[in-house]
Amino acid sequence: MLVRQGLPQTYREDAARLYWQAFGGKLGRVLGPERRAVPFLARVLRADHCLYVTDDHGTLLGIAGFKSPLGSFAGGDKDDLQAVYGKFGALWRQGVLHLLQRDIDNERFLVDGICVERSWRGQGIGSALLDALIAEARWRGYTAVRLDVIDANIRARALYERIGFMPWKSETLGLLRHVFGFSRSTTMIYDLSPGKG
Repeated sequence: MLVRQGLPQTYREDAARLYWQAFGGKLGRVLGPERRAVPFLARVLRADHCLYVTDDHGTLLGIAGFKSPLGSFAGGDKDDLQAVYGKFGALWRQGVLHLLQRDIDNERFLVDGICVERSWRGQGIGSALLDALIAEARWRGYTAVRLDVIDANIRARALYERIGFMPWKSETLGLLRHVFGFSRSTTMIYDLSPGKG
């Protein structure tokens, strides 16, 4: 299974659908409905902040995004929101999405979403993408890889722990749990310091 860097233009819409499939449950009340969310995501996904996997026929099976000082994989700005949701829709969405964003971490490489096609889960694609993210972080000189997993995603957390990620801290969303559909997220760290990882 070959993990490639970037995101060719021909896969943008498929990648947006895959991202929505993975995170629509969390972002549905903010970016939904799907008929608007997918075009928005196709517009904002950054090819230079992505790794991807296809099958032998070229079908997109999985993507992994990351953040850097230059931005995030699934970012976008006010203009992108306004182009899809209109002026008012962009205004409130921008405020709510800002609550989910985190500052760039200069010591740890930040994962910005791992998505695997539903029918291909459990076949090693997630592990391959995580291995590629760890290699990318190491190549860039980071001391650790950081990701967040929500309390409801037990399967993903088990995968992260199996790869070697360790829980670092846990946060509750409070009243925002009604907006995003989950109440707690855990930050996990993969140590890349010499002799580890």
